[in-house]
Amino acid sequence: MKKVNQLLERFREVEDLLGQPETLSDQKRYKELTQEHSYLSNIKEAHEKLESSKKQLEENKALLSDESDPEFTAVIKEDVAKLEEQIEIFTRELESLLVPPDPKDHANIILEIRAGTGGDEAAIFVGDCARMYRLYADQMGWKTELLSASDSEIGGYKEYIMAMQGQNVYRFLRFEAGTHRVQRVPATETQGRVHTSAITVAVLMEPDEEEDVQIDESDLKIDTYRASGAGGQHVNTTDSAVRITHVPTGVVVYSQEERSQHKNKAKAMRLLKAKIVAEQQRKAQAERSSERASQIGSGDRSERIRTYNYSQNRVTDHRINLTLYKLEQIMQGELGEITEALVAENYARQLADDN
Repeated sequence: MKKVNQLLERFREVEDLLGQPETLSDQKRYKELTQEHSYLSNIKEAHEKLESSKKQLEENKALLSDESDPEFTAVIKEDVAKLEEQIEIFTRELESLLVPPDPKDHANIILEIRAGTGGDEAAIFVGDCARMYRLYADQMGWKTELLSASDSEIGGYKEYIMAMQGQNVYRFLRFEAGTHRVQRVPATETQGRVHTSAITVAVLMEPDEEEDVQIDESDLKIDTYRASGAGGQHVNTTDSAVRITHVPTGVVVYSQEERSQHKNKAKAMRLLKAKIVAEQQRKAQAERSSERASQIGSGDRSERIRTYNYSQNRVTDHRINLTLYKLEQIMQGELGEITEALVAENYARQLADDN
């Protein structure tokens, strides 16, 4: 709590500084302070919610010790259970916020989800996870934009790529990279057998204007073709789909979501730049092996990070040994409990490595 009190004190200082004329006249300083104010406001709000719930819990427990009416006692016990659950959630939220902000936290990302082993069932799970991430983004107030998708014949997608932007989007989604395994009975399974399938997720940071990747047009091979799959009357009538190959690196990207070839090219170029930046970062990271070892995961697609078991309503994140029996809620976008735990665990590991 000492740390929280220090940050609440800092919140009051920042509020005072933001009201001073010299701060308003220095745009760079003003921007820095407004960002810090936003972060500290979140801590203040989480702290107040936690303290309010704790106070209510104490009051309810006091009522419980004095109460003799069985019906009223049952109601109070139900409230106590709800409050204890709330306190757990608010504590975790506060702990996650206490992890110091990183300049990359708000970086725009590109989320790439691909079907792995399991054929049609893997493609269906790509669709399920794409929906899960979109619902989580809605809860967090983030914007999502479909960049590219490759439909599967039976439903779902062989590949689904979307851009995301918003406050703390990279902070909370960076650890989603890796292999996600699903265990369930497919709709097509007649004997009720559980099948295991896998999908892979990559999280790419979009370069901002300051670090924009310069790509020589002569290094690109651009092909246009007719879009395929569901998409309305324009599909298969114009060569609007675009595939770009970056010859020096061999990176290939495509987009066919828009009617306009120009718009599809722009989306494909965004994806290409993000992939090139990711490859540069991967090489730099490999050179700093000690730093890589301190991370929760390498971000490698081959690394199995999570299992979704439908028959047991269970989700297990293998990196932090976290198991939750609420798969239904998680697939409805309630990912916060997992993402916040991963952020906190990564910070704890960094502190341990520094000491």
